[in-house]
Amino acid sequence: MDQPLQCFLYPRSRYYGQVKPEQLIFNANLQEFALRVEYISGLHTGGRLSSNDALNQIDQLWHQLERSRQQLRIGISEGGG
Repeated sequence: MDQPLQCFLYPRSRYYGQVKPEQLIFNANLQEFALRVEYISGLHTGGRLSSNDALNQIDQLWHQLERSRQQLRIGISEGGG
């Protein structure tokens, strides 16, 4: 796939947070989540996906994002709490 088309289909925003590997990975996961929710919403709006299916898919994506956050230990304090 050529670069302009890839940038159009899979846009990425610049990262402004702490530059740590786990933060960068989570940021990429978060952007992927947002892009996929956008596609699901478009399919739902266009009548290609039912409300139930759209909600179920977004719920699955949310759980994947939450698992990645936990695995990367994002938002978990150093003191174990």
